[in-house]
Amino acid sequence: MLNTAEILNQITNRRKDHALTRDLYCDEGVFQADLEQIWYKEWIYAIPACEIPKTGNYATLQVGSYPVLIVRGGDGKIRAFHNVCRHRGQRICSKPNGSTAKLVCPYHQWTYELDGKLVYARDMGDDFDASKFGLKPVHCVDLSGMVFICLAQVPPAIADLASKLATYLAPSGLADAKVAFSSSIIEKGNWKLVIENNRECYHCGGSHPSLCRTYSDNPRMTAMEGPDSASPEILEHWNRCEAAGLPSRFINHPRMQWRLARIPLLNNAESYTLSTKAAVSKRMGQMPFNDAGSLLFFHYPNTWNHFLADHSIVFRVLPLSPTETLVTTNWLVHKDAVEGQDYDIETLTRVWLNTNDEDRQVVEENQRGILSPAYEPGPYSMIQEEGVVQFIDWYCDTMAERLSPTPAMAAE
Repeated sequence: MLNTAEILNQITNRRKDHALTRDLYCDEGVFQADLEQIWYKEWIYAIPACEIPKTGNYATLQVGSYPVLIVRGGDGKIRAFHNVCRHRGQRICSKPNGSTAKLVCPYHQWTYELDGKLVYARDMGDDFDASKFGLKPVHCVDLSGMVFICLAQVPPAIADLASKLATYLAPSGLADAKVAFSSSIIEKGNWKLVIENNRECYHCGGSHPSLCRTYSDNPRMTAMEGPDSASPEILEHWNRCEAAGLPSRFINHPRMQWRLARIPLLNNAESYTLSTKAAVSKRMGQMPFNDAGSLLFFHYPNTWNHFLADHSIVFRVLPLSPTETLVTTNWLVHKDAVEGQDYDIETLTRVWLNTNDEDRQVVEENQRGILSPAYEPGPYSMIQEEGVVQFIDWYCDTMAERLSPTPAMAAE
């Protein structure tokens, strides 16, 4: 298991524009460092807000060692807490989701309000101060219908992303959406391999026959350098969409931690379906036409998303071990859309259920190969894998900054 100095050495001495070393994809010490330096410090996409639409609705997730509880309070606000009772540490909610009037620990029935305040603890004595034993909060923000959490004591700034999402996601109306279907799969590969695989379509033609009916694997479709620099078909699409009130042009974080851009689908396709037609007859929010393409949004370390005219697909990645990753996909439709009337689940989900399973196989075979002592990092294609390079640069720069000893430490 690598120590901090060894991890830092491999990161800082990596060969630029090449894949990472075997240890950086497989080693337990690296996995723990990833958790501590990235997953416990960055904003993590957790759930779509419409997953918990009513007072008392809750969802749970596990981020490394931290069980987290997300709940909607009586004031409508979504809050997050460490899913740990302040008595003896029992998890308060063990189910992935549910609904409750109050948060009651199943062990000894310590009871908390939906805002985390402790309101009942039996037989604790007259000198017990319940106000000191509320649930420990986790930073939580609802960004235009996407709920992010941060485990750090002081979270990174998120105001710029919040304002951009508010503008770009407004037409999709996620506040008026519902979860039509949810899927979770475990991919037997490192979380970085899962993200890398998503950040390129070099593999799409050979791996994703369903997706490639509507999604172009031409790298020029996603190789954008700015709001006025893209392939001609994308520039044309941006002009058409923005004339109809859809923010579309490429914008990004300075270090490419996140990006937003709207792209057209192939041959004026309306949605990610085998027929290429809309899967849902009732459009999302205020989308003006069916062939608005897909608004692409990714945010490192754990989410990529597609917002279409008829539905949205939101993805969450959570690391389980050095070589296991949980990928959760939610399909969102307008809250008034009726299953069996406005959409059917098979048509809605088939393309991405196929694609997710195909990606799982790709990632697992990738991981198996990297586990071989014969593996050595190969070069990325600067034509096809620019997105992978951007992700790996972000990961390595972030880890190097956080693992490097401070001047004071170096002097000791």
